[in-house]
Amino acid sequence: MRPAATRARAPLVQCAVVSRPVAQGAVVARRSVGYPQVVTRQLARKTPLAELHCHLGGAVTPAIMWGIAHAQGIRLPTKDYWEFRDMITVSNRRARSFDGYLQLFHWTELIQSSPIAVERAVYEVVGGAYRKNNVTTMELRFNPMKRNRGGERDLDHIILAAIRGLDLASLEYPQVRAGLILMMDRTFDLRLNEIIVEKAIGWASRGVVGVDIAGPRLGGARYDYTQIEPMVEAAREAGLGVTIHVGEEGGDMGREEIGEVVERLRPDRIGHGILAAGDPELMQAIRELGIVLELCPTSNLLTKALPDEEAIRETMRRFVEHGVPFTIATDGPEMMRTHLRDELELLARIGALDEDELREANARGHAAAFRRPLRVATTA
Repeated sequence: MRPAATRARAPLVQCAVVSRPVAQGAVVARRSVGYPQVVTRQLARKTPLAELHCHLGGAVTPAIMWGIAHAQGIRLPTKDYWEFRDMITVSNRRARSFDGYLQLFHWTELIQSSPIAVERAVYEVVGGAYRKNNVTTMELRFNPMKRNRGGERDLDHIILAAIRGLDLASLEYPQVRAGLILMMDRTFDLRLNEIIVEKAIGWASRGVVGVDIAGPRLGGARYDYTQIEPMVEAAREAGLGVTIHVGEEGGDMGREEIGEVVERLRPDRIGHGILAAGDPELMQAIRELGIVLELCPTSNLLTKALPDEEAIRETMRRFVEHGVPFTIATDGPEMMRTHLRDELELLARIGALDEDELREANARGHAAAFRRPLRVATTA
């Protein structure tokens, strides 16, 4: 990990919204859900942000998804747009179970299951992230096999469509460095996951920058991550980055999975990994290996992976106190009805991170990206 550049510290003033000091220049804002919080103008408006954990299926605005579905003649279960929006998002910010959250992807993946749809989706997400949040380093992840209609569509055409979406976005927004992460799935057999990694390696020169694995556990049983070790090594040898979804939920079983991933796979990054906060030895191993956690606070709240804001604060403080490197992400901004700026505001409001720690997490996101980002200034 490259150390964050020295930052100029602003004088501190007290703010009644949070228990810790807030840098001068911060203002109290109000989010769409109607509660006050601290937003740092420089982080929110000026500083280029990094978004490394973003699922394509949860990142396209419902209005665009609605249009794509109708353009392709997909028969939706409702003819009412507002019902559709609630169907593919965490409605009214109500929490769902983790399995309920995974079920949201059924319709988004179906709607995106064509080259035309994937190209449009990637293009819209990259451009939207820059326009709304000044995101200049972005990595989008998706499973191409969940967008080829069970083999009806050619896998290479799906991947190439995503690359075209990146290329189109880069023409309009040359400030952005974006890459694609292809995802294996915990419900797939080994051969299907091998094919995904082979495709990632084959398209590495065109914008695919890494591999990942996610998805539900079959029958709720502990997943054996050692079975994908040869695939992870092949990806790493080909120059791809490795990030692994693990430790988001599952209690002691989830912590065991983190231990296995850290020991055997040694990824560059871990998606979520919040259960490590309850195990000092795990945190030490993650710190010593320089593995960066991709933390998604609002997602963890809405999937009930963390019960409340106090749990978010405690988790963040443990990682800070144990020197665990992490960056902040959304998981899927449209599905979660949040944005990266909202995540930073949330963490400041509840006293989870101060302004310097937010800057460090964001700078770490730029540095930990699998695709080399633009040089990012970290001073005020």
